[in-house]
Amino acid sequence: MVQFSIKKFTELNIKELHDAFALRSEVFVVEQNCIYQDIDGKDTVSYHVLGKKEDTLVAYARILEKGVAYIDFVAIGRIVVSKDYREAQLGHHLVRFCTDQIHALFPSQRIKISAQAHLESFYNQHGFEKTGDTYLEDGIPHIAMIKQ
Repeated sequence: MVQFSIKKFTELNIKELHDAFALRSEVFVVEQNCIYQDIDGKDTVSYHVLGKKEDTLVAYARILEKGVAYIDFVAIGRIVVSKDYREAQLGHHLVRFCTDQIHALFPSQRIKISAQAHLESFYNQHGFEKTGDTYLEDGIPHIAMIKQ
């Protein structure tokens, strides 16, 4: 069973930080063949959501307070699930955990994500709605989505 937790950057231990960067790189850089600057200076001011099975990080996301990624929205970013765990609907559990944490930490704040366009229906299931046109982010089609 996967256990979720949330930590500020200063609460992460070195292994957790390493594992988060490794999982993000494994999926976003290697699997999706996308060369981009993953470490963008926002990790130090983010909340980090860790989904672990025993001691292995299998899911991850970061939550950014209003004003960090978007002026008027709290954001969820770097949403990722290890390839071996995608069939177990772990992505749904990860997004629900993130939105629950946001409601607890930042009551009544709207949430915005920059979603890969092919995942629009996945995020629709969690109450996110597309706003605007599709755009390229690091060479991959994305859409802005908001949850009221």
